[in-house]
Amino acid sequence: MIKAKNITKSFGSLQVLKGIDLEIPQGKLYSIVGPSGAGKTTLLQILGTLSLPDTGSVQIKDRQVFSLSERQLAAFRNQEIGFVFQFHYLLPEFNALENVCIPAFIAKKSKKEAEEKAKELLSFLGLGHRLTHKPAELSGGERQRVAVARALINDPAVIMADEPSGNLDTKNREDLHDLFFRLRDRFNQTLVIVTHDENFARQSDKIIRMKDGRIEE
Repeated sequence: MIKAKNITKSFGSLQVLKGIDLEIPQGKLYSIVGPSGAGKTTLLQILGTLSLPDTGSVQIKDRQVFSLSERQLAAFRNQEIGFVFQFHYLLPEFNALENVCIPAFIAKKSKKEAEEKAKELLSFLGLGHRLTHKPAELSGGERQRVAVARALINDPAVIMADEPSGNLDTKNREDLHDLFFRLRDRFNQTLVIVTHDENFARQSDKIIRMKDGRIEE
């Protein structure tokens, strides 16, 4: 599903990634772990096409993503990659259903199609009774589940998450982690998750350990 080759990235004189080679098969959950400053988030942003590498290539679903034009890449990202971040980034003026629909509207899906899919996802995530609630009316765990539904709305090839449970209490953290495994098992979803949670990482299909901008053997 994902193939990265010789990825390097520097910010000024600081080299953050020092030649990353990585392959992630479809239907697997990979965890990226390592100390702060190891380059985990930078790697995830490059794999997710949010940032360009200095050198190297990234292939997702047999497409060389950085050979696409800016417009093509934006469309590819919208349709093939779902993102979940540590902070939910829900728009406060919209309710749960509307927030989930936004990527579908960007993909030019009809209101009827987007809302039907959003309701289906929110019901699957246990939020069928919270469709009209705005983010301020939801708990932290509920907000993250809305963010997961938003990431799934366009049936992406890959879900990428950066410390998605970092702001959650123990119960909500465990529920969110269980949800990721359900997505893998039920929908054959490919997931790449940056985490500091070693217990969660140990349950994943593979742990990618990073240190000083490299993947440790």
